[in-house]
Amino acid sequence: MGKIIAIANQKGGVGKTTTAMNLAASLAVLEYKTLVIDADPQANTTSGLGQDPKEIETSIYECMVDGIEIDTIIIKTEMDNLDLVPSHIDLVGAEVEMINLEDREEKMKEVIESIKDLYDYIIIDCSPSLGLITINALTAANSVIIPVQCEYFALEGLGKLLNTIKIIQTRLNPELGIEGILLTMYDVRLRLSNQVVEEVRMHFKDMVFETIIPRNVRLSESPSFGVPVVAFDAEGKGAVAYLNLASEIAEKNNLVKVNG
Repeated sequence: MGKIIAIANQKGGVGKTTTAMNLAASLAVLEYKTLVIDADPQANTTSGLGQDPKEIETSIYECMVDGIEIDTIIIKTEMDNLDLVPSHIDLVGAEVEMINLEDREEKMKEVIESIKDLYDYIIIDCSPSLGLITINALTAANSVIIPVQCEYFALEGLGKLLNTIKIIQTRLNPELGIEGILLTMYDVRLRLSNQVVEEVRMHFKDMVFETIIPRNVRLSESPSFGVPVVAFDAEGKGAVAYLNLASEIAEKNNLVKVNG
C-alpha cells in the first residue's frame, strides 16, 4: 500500500512546486516507484519535468471532469521510477465545471483509486489557493506537507490552512494527517531566517521536518532545463537537502516497496 502526499499552502511562492518535483525525484532516486500529479493550472511541475504544457492534450483536468482513465495519461519521465500526471491551463475551469457534480470534493480520489497501489508514493502539487482542486487533493491524500518559507510573514495564513485541514478531516477525509511542516528558502546568513526557524519549531515542535531546504541557485535553475535538481546538480546543497527530506519521509513511513 503506497502513500499519497499533497503539497499544500494557499500562500504563493513558498516552494510547493519545487518541493513536489524534487521530493518526487528524490524518492525515485531512493528506488521508490513515484508518481507526481500536477494539480496546479500553472503547470510548473509539468514543465519542470520536461513536458511542454501547451502540447498536453489530456491532463488531470479531463480525468476529474470527463472521467478519462488516469492510466492513459501517465507520462514516464527521463528518470527511472518517476512518472507524471500533467496539468494545463484548462484546470482553472475545472472548479467551475465541477460545482454541479455529485461528490465534487472526491473526484481526484476516485481518479487515483485505480492506480494508487502501483506506486510507493504519489505526490500531488496543489495550486496556491484553498479552492475545490486543493480540497480534492487533500481529500485524496493520506497526508499533507506544508512548505513554509523562512521569510517575514512566514506564518501568515498557516492558521487558515490548518483550519481547512481540520474541516476536511471532519467532513471528507478522517485519515488525513500532517506529514510535516517543511522550512524552505533558508539563508543561513540572515538573522530573520534563523528567527523563523526558531519560531516555527517552537510553535509546531515535532510537526516540523528536521530537513531544511536552503535558498539555492541550482534549485531555481533546474526547472528551466526540464529536470529536477538531483539530475542537474546531484551534489549541490539543494539536491542533498531534498534527498535528505526523501530519506526522512521514507524512514518515517517505512513502506514495503511496490517492486520489492
